[in-house]
Amino acid sequence: MHLKKHLLAGLLVWLPLAITVWVLLWLMSLFDAIFAGVLSGLGSVLSASRQPDLDFLREVHGLGVILVFVVLLVTGAFASNVAGRWWLKQWDHLFIHIPFVKSIYTSVKKVSNTLFSSSGDAFRTAVLVQYPRQGTWTIAFQTGSPKGEVASLLGDDMVSVYVPTTPNPTSGFFLMVPVSEVRTLSLSVDQALTYVISMGAVAPDEMVTESKPGVPEPQKPAA
Repeated sequence: MHLKKHLLAGLLVWLPLAITVWVLLWLMSLFDAIFAGVLSGLGSVLSASRQPDLDFLREVHGLGVILVFVVLLVTGAFASNVAGRWWLKQWDHLFIHIPFVKSIYTSVKKVSNTLFSSSGDAFRTAVLVQYPRQGTWTIAFQTGSPKGEVASLLGDDMVSVYVPTTPNPTSGFFLMVPVSEVRTLSLSVDQALTYVISMGAVAPDEMVTESKPGVPEPQKPAA
């Protein structure tokens, strides 16, 4: 009995570390593969005398991560000035005129701008909604509010939320629910995600029951 208990305790210690290391190694391998592809492209245009240098770089693990970091940093610096923004507009203009590519590019660009914008509200707030039926509650994340034709049909007292699945939060359901049926949590997004991924087994460190201003308090069952 004690042996089983100690084995489970050891598993709980090493499993998160092992999974974290595995994910990091997988990302490093992915970036190294991208870097190797770039080197192969350079090898096809450079002279044969430069091949030993390219082979040496190909054998150095982790350079792909550095390459991605440098590319992102340089791109961000380039996009922050007037000339860079002009070139980005030309880039967008090119892609939105290519059939089929236009729909994918514009959709991904809008989503990424919404998610990573410092002024946006998407995925900044964890909420409780009744799903999949009245009387059962689940954690969701506010993504905004209905716009355009949808808003004109549903009214202004609606909110858009994303309900993640468990234990994989990258898939889920998009819902538009009345504001009166939403309970805003004081938990951080990280705490709420941990609660979802663990299927409720790992509760947040601090359970705050007070709702944020402007959102109705959850009704307590009658005694």
